[in-house]
Amino acid sequence: MNPTIGWIRDLAASWGVPAVLVPLVPFLLLLIALYAVLGLAAYGARRRWPRADKTIAFWMFISPWLIGFAIFTVGPMISSIYVSLTSWDLITPPQFVGFANYTEAFQDPRVGQALKVTLLYGVISVPLQTALAFVVALLLNAELPGMRFFRTIWYLPSLVSGVAQMVLFLWVFNPQYGLANDVLAKVGIEGPGWFNDASWALPTVILMSLWTVGGAMVIYLAGLKDVPPNLYEAAAIDGAGTLRMFWHVTLPQMSPIILFNALTGIIGSLQIFTQGFVANGGPKDSLLFFVYYLYDNAFQNFRMGYASALAWILFVVILALTTVTLRGSAFAVYYETELTTRRRKR
Repeated sequence: MNPTIGWIRDLAASWGVPAVLVPLVPFLLLLIALYAVLGLAAYGARRRWPRADKTIAFWMFISPWLIGFAIFTVGPMISSIYVSLTSWDLITPPQFVGFANYTEAFQDPRVGQALKVTLLYGVISVPLQTALAFVVALLLNAELPGMRFFRTIWYLPSLVSGVAQMVLFLWVFNPQYGLANDVLAKVGIEGPGWFNDASWALPTVILMSLWTVGGAMVIYLAGLKDVPPNLYEAAAIDGAGTLRMFWHVTLPQMSPIILFNALTGIIGSLQIFTQGFVANGGPKDSLLFFVYYLYDNAFQNFRMGYASALAWILFVVILALTTVTLRGSAFAVYYETELTTRRRKR
């Protein structure tokens, strides 16, 4: 422990601060000192630039988030860069090994398997989730009696996620007494092994992912409610049918929301962990998702340096896919504000 922090803790304990709160005292003193510096800086800026009151107030109001982001996100990310260049078992001091962890990662066959499983899951599940959520939103956008009830029913499964969802589907897809095989047996079909079969484990997880499309459906539904009705009226006057209205009005207006859900879906699919963890990687590493393999190296094999290198490899993969998606969306996403700005420039 740092001698200064130890001295502050001893001083706080001698003042009668409860033992539970003693570890927080150095952090609180740091925040007080930081805000004192920010306050003095704001006071000086206000005296020099009297018209900057709103700007100063803005930065002061968002400073709690900025400080938390710097301490709890940027700080650990910078630390993980150094850790990825070391060999560290969490017990002995880290030893600097340079890029050895990255070299090992590119030669590790399980890293290739983890990337293959994760990317295959994302390539299949994200389009399916995006399409299903959009179709359901279109159906639930109709103003019919009882529609609010159906919207609630579609959203409720999104509240069951993580380990609870995986345990539920382990029962549903149990090859001996699961609901899925029982239904298939009633129509004369012999059900597969699902999670117990290496060739069926990943498709089963992809089917599971469709269980939680309610969250994206709500976002689509909000977007559909925001489409101006006069666009449909103008299209109808021009003689457009339902399909043409959907293609030339609904899709362009919804394209930014589709892009948002696709991006969040891509990022979420590449960070999938729980299914692989509960299934212990699946038979023959069929559910060896990248984040699960990272976790296994960090907290099972105590190879924190190697796990940090894997985390940065995943970060680069996500960044690359997100960048490609955003670049490609420029030809398909319609922003009304951009079109208005271009017309004004002309």
